[in-house]
Amino acid sequence: MIYAPVCRLEFEQILPLSLSEAWDFFSRPENLARITPPDLGFEVTSPVPERMYAGMIVNYRVRPLAGVAVSWTTEITHVDEPVYFVDEQRSGPYRLWHHQHHFSEVDDGVRMIDLVHYQVSFGLPGHWLAGGLVRSRLDKIFHYRKRTLLGLFGTDKKTS
Repeated sequence: MIYAPVCRLEFEQILPLSLSEAWDFFSRPENLARITPPDLGFEVTSPVPERMYAGMIVNYRVRPLAGVAVSWTTEITHVDEPVYFVDEQRSGPYRLWHHQHHFSEVDDGVRMIDLVHYQVSFGLPGHWLAGGLVRSRLDKIFHYRKRTLLGLFGTDKKTS
């Protein structure tokens, strides 16, 4: 089988938070539902500990298309508190999902960078049929997240 290309997304946002406040919010999987579009029906389905750690497994349920529920399992593979963590899909809707979360102090608060590498399932045919739809959906999810975070924490000076 010829595999689909690995796609890359990067989103940056500056929020008026301290580094510790940003880490406290974003390192808790239960906060994902608060910043994910409601039409995805996103829910954490496994218990999660109070503190994130490398090797932590988190199970979710999401409804990406037509309300059909899909199970998604990720592993937190790297943690460098409070500046960096990575979640990787272990099972779910993608062939590959590798999501880096970076946090750094700046004059106006905290710069957050989400760097996502993903690959759709079903090889090249899957990419041709669904690649544009997946990219568009991910863009909408991260733009929703950005607007929601601005509503929760305030205005940022730089957006991308």
